Amino acid sequence: MEKLNIDCLSLIFKELRIDKKSLFSCILVNKEWCHLVVPILWGSYSYINCESAKEKYSNVILSCLPTSSKQLLFDNKIILPSKSLSKYPTYNYVSFSKFLRVEIIDNIINVVFKEDKADCSDKINLLEQEIYKLFISQCEGVKELDWRTSQPLTSFPGAITFFSQLCALDIDLYSITSDNLYEIAQICKGLSELIINSCSHDIPGLISLIDAQKNLKSISFDFNIKKGSCEELSKALARKGSTINYLSLYGSVGVIPHSFLTSFTNLKDLTIYYDCESCEEVKEFQKYLAKSNFPELQFLEIDDGSACFKELAMLIEKTKGCITDISVYTSSKSENTGMLLKAISNHCPNIKNLNTHIGSRDLVYVKSILMNCGNLTSLCLNSFENSDILGDELLEILTRYSPKDLTDITISGYLEYSINAFIKFFDSYKGRRLLYFYINNYNRERITSGHLEVVNKYHSDGIIISSNLLLYDHL
Repeated sequence: MEKLNIDCLSLIFKELRIDKKSLFSCILVNKEWCHLVVPILWGSYSYINCESAKEKYSNVILSCLPTSSKQLLFDNKIILPSKSLSKYPTYNYVSFSKFLRVEIIDNIINVVFKEDKADCSDKINLLEQEIYKLFISQCEGVKELDWRTSQPLTSFPGAITFFSQLCALDIDLYSITSDNLYEIAQICKGLSELIINSCSHDIPGLISLIDAQKNLKSISFDFNIKKGSCEELSKALARKGSTINYLSLYGSVGVIPHSFLTSFTNLKDLTIYYDCESCEEVKEFQKYLAKSNFPELQFLEIDDGSACFKELAMLIEKTKGCITDISVYTSSKSENTGMLLKAISNHCPNIKNLNTHIGSRDLVYVKSILMNCGNLTSLCLNSFENSDILGDELLEILTRYSPKDLTDITISGYLEYSINAFIKFFDSYKGRRLLYFYINNYNRERITSGHLEVVNKYHSDGIIISSNLLLYDHL
């Protein structure tokens, strides 16, 4: 057999990067394969759950520390694990890292200090400093940085190269100053993803960082309690509106003016989790949501407590039919749930996953969705109604009109269901399987032992695969 050249082998190994078991086997073939595979394995590290694996990984990173750093730590009575001091590793493993996340640093600190962290803040700070210096000076192809430290990362050796090649940056404004952000903005211009935590007012350095990006695709904010104006931040976001495809907003609704939403003409993914305290702030958000136009929207997730079903319906009506996922949750009852359901039925033919609320007059729209949206696979309906008949009517519609791929159904509320409606519904799934069936009934007395027996019968017959109503879940 003719020997594959290095380029071909590299392509093959990269395709196997999620198959860690196969890659580990490839390491054992010969030195050439080992040299090609090790960087891929270490470059794909994201998170390790196993405690022993965390310790092994941390010891390898500590072994990569230069002699000067190890001596500095020793002089300050920081004792590194003996395994990290025995010899310098075969490879410069740190240089292969693609991600620098806070849990990596925390794991290493935990390995060194274990449970003995009391009165060690200065030592921990020094160890953290040397680890960050190591990564920043040695990482040749890092793509993601999670910056949640007060360490002056931009002043460490290699910072210009390190920050200039970043694609994703996750920052906490509690830890980073405006000057830090301004320094990053001068050298970091290729971000496609930016995550900002603890945002509460305009920060000039943050504005500069956003403005410096040439092709920002994804941006996420976690807003804190409002401490000042975010007018300039809103304007900066508007200036990037044509490039951003993914937007996530969390926290307090009133921190930032939402006028920037109307500039996001190419948005594909919108996620909003807002705490709504002021009616005026909610109205401001709803106004700009209704004015916005996201024709390419594919993913919509809203959990804001403001019951903005009318505005969401208006938003969906202006899309091109690309939406595949919608999740809308609110704790307050709304009269406009039907408007949203009607918009979904008429404008979301490709939707696969739907989670929303229904009212007593909305079953006609549920029927329309089931008839018009043939790709639907997952449906979650939440009802605020306390009804003796709505449950059976809903199950009847699901029985008659569910598309063949709808195999994941959740119904929440105070609804009542007859045993006969249960049987008819499950009979409609003969010849196919209901992968998941969940009834979250806020009035538990309405789910009787008879309902549970029916569910268990169809589970035994292989029609229901998983359900919260199986008898063993209620023991």
